[in-house]
Amino acid sequence: MSNCLTLKKSNCKNCYKCIRHCPVKAIRFSGNQAHIIDDECILCGQCFVVCPQNAKQIVDETEKVKVFIQSGDPVVVSLAPSFIANYDGAGINAMRKALKKMGFYDVEETAIGATIVKNEYERILSEEDRDVVISSCCHSVNLLIQKHFPSCLEYLADVMSPMQAHCIDIKKRVPGAKTVFVGPCVAKKDEAEHYKGIVDAVLTFEELTQWMKEEKIELEAELDYNEYSRARFFPTTGGVLKTMDENSEYTYVSIDGVENCMAVLKDIEKGKIHKCFIEMSSCTGSCVAGPVIEKYHHDSSIKDYLEVASYAGKKDFDVLQPKPSELKKFISFIERKLPMPSEIEIGSALRQMGKFKPSDELNCGSCGYNTCREKAIAICQGKAEISMCLPFLKDKAENFSDTIVKNTPNGLIVLNENLEVQQINEAARKIMNIRSASDVLGDQVIRILDPTVFMNVITSGKNVKDQRVYLAEYKRYVEQTIVYDKESHLLVGIMRDVTDEEYERERKENISRRTIEVADKVVDKQMRIVQEIASLLGETAAETKIALSKLKESITDE
Repeated sequence: MSNCLTLKKSNCKNCYKCIRHCPVKAIRFSGNQAHIIDDECILCGQCFVVCPQNAKQIVDETEKVKVFIQSGDPVVVSLAPSFIANYDGAGINAMRKALKKMGFYDVEETAIGATIVKNEYERILSEEDRDVVISSCCHSVNLLIQKHFPSCLEYLADVMSPMQAHCIDIKKRVPGAKTVFVGPCVAKKDEAEHYKGIVDAVLTFEELTQWMKEEKIELEAELDYNEYSRARFFPTTGGVLKTMDENSEYTYVSIDGVENCMAVLKDIEKGKIHKCFIEMSSCTGSCVAGPVIEKYHHDSSIKDYLEVASYAGKKDFDVLQPKPSELKKFISFIERKLPMPSEIEIGSALRQMGKFKPSDELNCGSCGYNTCREKAIAICQGKAEISMCLPFLKDKAENFSDTIVKNTPNGLIVLNENLEVQQINEAARKIMNIRSASDVLGDQVIRILDPTVFMNVITSGKNVKDQRVYLAEYKRYVEQTIVYDKESHLLVGIMRDVTDEEYERERKENISRRTIEVADKVVDKQMRIVQEIASLLGETAAETKIALSKLKESITDE
């Protein structure tokens, strides 16, 4: 498969929205980046539509088409019938005028090819003895069956898509023509690349619109009407069926949306469906809701349907129907290379995710996978990472923080901006003689502490660090640090119990004071004795006084 849908790595933010919306989970996460798995991707384009960071991008073939035009060859556009929903008020004539100004040789409706394909479907149902027939117009549906439901390949109509049938018809009528399909579909780029020599390039509506803006070409508000244009219904849900003459031996059903298509394919695999023609479209709402219908048009599928319905005629385009052999399309099985892990490997992955028993498997879908088991399989296949499990990360973070909070010798108290207690650990409860956390959780902090310091921190925005205070009601000395987290709107109080230190300091001060008093008495007594001796011996006591003074100073310093 060609890499027509790629990823801008720098834009991926690990929101997992793409994998949540990918119906076949064809996205791999590694190194905090999403990667599209080509072997599994069906190019439905949902990841492109839902990505909030515009991280997904479609390979642009505008420059390639410009080279075609510059070469001098006639370049003919096959314009998807959904154009009427994308370009408000502009019919095929208005589109032809605008695109000819850009250098295109001509512009035709892909609905011409749709008529050819519709005729072939009718022939198959009337002439060939088939049980179930699935339309092959949608390349994403074809890829879905080729990659994920290969047992249903025998039921997929081996008929070209309207894009291919039309481009072959153009090349028959216009010698040397280069064909360019313009539509709302990502998958058509891959189809053109895979079946070479039929469609030379594919542009999306967005790419065409951007090119027109660069050329300063504006569309005229001109709606033409053609009675012979019933196949313009093709891009709507049930649109193929609306153009067909029904065979009474078959039941005709239209299915849109990949999930719905997958459900039907599972029923076909189980042998529950017979004698049925099934029109399948990967997009909910069919092509008028395609991934590259310009995003500002993704507002009303009913409006888009009405625009198509009002533009479509009641009779078929006049076409020269090719031989059935000329419309044959070989649609083969595409092998997926990722093996299914064993039950032991799946169980090991589940345990790494913290899922030790079935009740642990929340199947919340936050990682993008429908079940924890699917996620475990993806981990084994290298598609997913354990860290994608948000409940697991939350529990892990909470357990880690709880371990720290419970085992720290410091008291911790968390308040909201209303000074209500949100969390308190055992060390803090011990300082304040609180029996249970539930006794104070949700209450105003004034019940247990003076709120002044907390209010000052909120008001000033300045944190308090290592402030020593005496909690008179608890007869405790603490060193408190108050931190205000503005982002989480929380105040965190950290209290280190220094009561024993403070009492020890006071005890030492008392000892030092008593020692000084004793020293003073000794000095006085010794001075009297020395003076008496000195008077008898006629000697001075200066040296003795100095020595005793130094002794006193040293005791005071201690």
